[in-house]
Amino acid sequence: MHNFNYHRPKTLSEASEIFSGAEDAVYLAGGQTLIPTLKQRLRQPSDVIDLSHLAELRGIAVEKDAVVIGAMTRHGEVAASADVRRLIPALAHLAGEIGDPQVRNLGTLGGSLANSDPAADYPAAVLALGATIHTPTRTIAADDFFTGLFETALEPGEMIVKVSFPVPKRAAYMKFRNPASRYAVAGVCVADTVSGVRVAVTGAGPYAFRQTEMETVLSKSFTPGALAGIAVSEEDLNSDLHATAAYRAHLVGVMARRAVEALI
Repeated sequence: MHNFNYHRPKTLSEASEIFSGAEDAVYLAGGQTLIPTLKQRLRQPSDVIDLSHLAELRGIAVEKDAVVIGAMTRHGEVAASADVRRLIPALAHLAGEIGDPQVRNLGTLGGSLANSDPAADYPAAVLALGATIHTPTRTIAADDFFTGLFETALEPGEMIVKVSFPVPKRAAYMKFRNPASRYAVAGVCVADTVSGVRVAVTGAGPYAFRQTEMETVLSKSFTPGALAGIAVSEEDLNSDLHATAAYRAHLVGVMARRAVEALI
């Protein structure tokens, strides 16, 4: 691990000021990705800004027809939240399936989304539920947030403050997980929302995406059988030591059908 300057700001504005004044700063949320990359010397920031003591970035609240979750809220807190379990049980289930207890008690919602790992779970829920990502200066719709492999619409130095999840009529998340890491080899979130059916996929491609063909058929017939005729294309899907692109394409169909089955 290379030397760096460590900061523990007390306010959001202080964190932003430190970032702006540093040569090559990075924010530390739960550290589930950053710490290993620092140890392996894959990252060499000049400054590390620890956000763990910013109370304004934590907490879960119900506002009108949405559940609003602070960026520094831990996965375990989302999984255990009575409000999340009552209003969006699929989101609580998803959070409870992330990693292991150690990961769930350190990893954060905002850190996961900002990192945009292609096999992370939260991106599927953010897209399927039509969530809104809030930064200190603007809001970003879920459909505009994920832009590439480990890339998002966030500007350099811009951080996530909270995420607003509209309460769906019903939703379910199913994933085929790597047995060691529990990352999604392929995960699908199906949500029946006030604006229609939304289907989002994670783990299969370079970044999370919506499966619009499935959305169309499920809008007409919300049954597992409606998905039977859809052949998911393996084009642009990931192929690695865990699964080929063809196998991931197959898994997307299987996980989608399981999600629908769980809702009828």
